[in-house]
Amino acid sequence: MTRESKPIISWRSIPSLNASHCALTAAAELEPLWKTTQLSFTGGGGGSGIRCNFACVSVVERVERRNEFAPTSAQLVKHPLAILACVPKDAALFAAGAIAGAAAKTVTAPLDRIKILMQTHGIRVGQQSAKKVISFLEAITMIGKEEGIKGYWKGNLPQVIRIIPYSAVQLFAYEAYKKLFRGKDGELSLVGRLAAGACAGMTSTFVTYPLDVLRLRLAVEPGYRTMSEIALNMLREEGVASFYYGLGPSLIGIAPYIAVNFCIFDLVKKSLPEEFQKKTEASLLTGLVSASLATLTCYPLDTVRRQMQMKGTPYKTVLDAIPGVVARDGLIGLYRGFLPNALKTLPNSSIRLTTYDMVKRLIATSQKEFQRIVEENRNKQQQKVVG
Repeated sequence: MTRESKPIISWRSIPSLNASHCALTAAAELEPLWKTTQLSFTGGGGGSGIRCNFACVSVVERVERRNEFAPTSAQLVKHPLAILACVPKDAALFAAGAIAGAAAKTVTAPLDRIKILMQTHGIRVGQQSAKKVISFLEAITMIGKEEGIKGYWKGNLPQVIRIIPYSAVQLFAYEAYKKLFRGKDGELSLVGRLAAGACAGMTSTFVTYPLDVLRLRLAVEPGYRTMSEIALNMLREEGVASFYYGLGPSLIGIAPYIAVNFCIFDLVKKSLPEEFQKKTEASLLTGLVSASLATLTCYPLDTVRRQMQMKGTPYKTVLDAIPGVVARDGLIGLYRGFLPNALKTLPNSSIRLTTYDMVKRLIATSQKEFQRIVEENRNKQQQKVVG
């Protein structure tokens, strides 16, 4: 500061601000600083100076260190359930969905294999074969005779591998699209809910579609043992585009399916009395209703998609495939394999929803256990300070 400069001090009153001091000061029976501290300054000429009471007021938000009261290793060993709470919630829910999806797919794999054989039998045996239709019982017998018990789970591994990224992409995409389609009032309309489900379904399908094609080829084409063998053969003989055969009807089919499924599930769940909304049985029944209506509506497009994925398929577009299937097998041909698919929907939805709900409850319980230990540690620390 130069000799010519003049200091300027500004006092501003702060309404409704009460002088206070911290608990530690009170415990020590010390006078607060605002009563005893003084500010003094002198002018440039070295005069007698001015003295006045002075207090500094600062307001900060107290932020506890993240691990300040976290459970110790010994506490986690004693209460192992709390370990699950150390996993980020999004990651834990993602794992819950993956586990539920993998379990459901594995248990219902035989019905899925039978459904695919019924859907694709006509195109596999060729136009010259007199028997272009195979029944549910005939498909069961054929698999058992030709491939044994393992044949019922043929192609399940790529399906399980596919369901993990599929569930993850669909879950996060659905949440993102719901935020995108919310109105100005923050509410999600019926159209917005349908659009969010449709976009989420198409996004997850596009990302994981090559795995679905590999699963189909492994399930219905003889002579292949591994996914890598099929993938290399497809690249050599058919090119990269073969991994996306039938993508068009897949996107067209999955969009209304997920839209109807998610929309009905959300709306029916909301319409239930509050005491039933959190019950597993309510979620299970609601999921079955929504999945059944969505399947009945969109199954013909699934049949068309499967036939377009086959090697040597005569169909290039959906408009070619639909009349082609009807001409060869009749209108009922669009619903070939619907019975095993419907039978698969029941246990699939049951296992998936029940498993997911159980894991979510386990996550919630672990978080409560973790928080209980944290509170216990905090109370012990406060007792030490006061004592």
